[in-house]
Amino acid sequence: MAGNSIGSIFRLTTFGESHGIAIGGIIDGCPSGVSININDVQTELNRRKPGQSKITTQRKEGDFIELLSGVFEGETTGTPIGFLIRNSDAKSKDYDHLKEVFRPSHADKTYHDKYGVRDHRGGGRSSARETACRVVAGAIARQVLSSLGVKIWAYVSSVGEISVSKNYKELDSKTIDNSIVRCPDSSVADKMIDLIESVRTDGDSIGGVITCIVQNTPIGLGEPVFDKLHADLAKAMMGINAVKGFEYGSGFSSTTMRGSEHNDLLNVNRTMTNHAGGILGGISNGEDINMRIAFKPVATIMRSQDTLDDKGNKVVIKGKGRHDPCVVPRAVPIVEAMALLTILDHYLRNKSSRIQ
Repeated sequence: MAGNSIGSIFRLTTFGESHGIAIGGIIDGCPSGVSININDVQTELNRRKPGQSKITTQRKEGDFIELLSGVFEGETTGTPIGFLIRNSDAKSKDYDHLKEVFRPSHADKTYHDKYGVRDHRGGGRSSARETACRVVAGAIARQVLSSLGVKIWAYVSSVGEISVSKNYKELDSKTIDNSIVRCPDSSVADKMIDLIESVRTDGDSIGGVITCIVQNTPIGLGEPVFDKLHADLAKAMMGINAVKGFEYGSGFSSTTMRGSEHNDLLNVNRTMTNHAGGILGGISNGEDINMRIAFKPVATIMRSQDTLDDKGNKVVIKGKGRHDPCVVPRAVPIVEAMALLTILDHYLRNKSSRIQ
């Protein structure tokens, strides 16, 4: 199975399944001599783990990280960083009814058609549980980037039709985790929570949008022509489970603007506006990078739906077990992690662009 790694220099490879013994990963290319605070890594895992609030799945995983290599006496050695996260609360019997049945809007049938075999327990490798490995790598990348002054943060900007109208510059990133929905606008957050609880009661699910901000980005990140910074950020975000859309800067709204409105005029090496979203020609220009990532409604719902079994027969299926009615609150640290991985990888790549 190909496609389990991301990054060119700072490179993450993950392994494991949702209901296997463990999930884990190998981080290659991390510079040596970086002080690693394992408690900060665990904090990021805690932000993603299941069972953290009433609006998330009630699966109870401690998600405790076990560092296997690459860190000695609190510092990276420059060798591959191996880590493990053991699965402790997998209830595989909840998925027995799926052994021969394909769930609508899941990867069940495509995995079966491609590989001829699949792990029906929680989706196996296609489960979002794998994203915990990305959060570990992102937390380590954050500790490298923090020494450069780079700040990356994300928040839930919409759930269904309820959205934050304020610009991100008006919001306090330090208050994001004060709300279980991870929205820094408290009045909007309460409405989001009410909506998610209502949807859960109806046995349904709902989607939303996460906004991600990269501040103090070094100028020059991005490798044209095919590895433009925004292209790699898009790939990183689109590789997250349930993501259906990505835009940065003015995004789709730019289609309604004139060039005279959209152009970012220069003023003492900075731009007076930032419709470009911090990236020009695929290269960072030092302005804030702002992205919006769209997540679909969770595919597993507690309602009866028509589907097929592996013999092609029509059957009716109803969701069982423990599932998120809305994935976006738990996806915030995952979005941050993917941005952190991409920015650090491009920073390291840029170091080889020219002799100073």
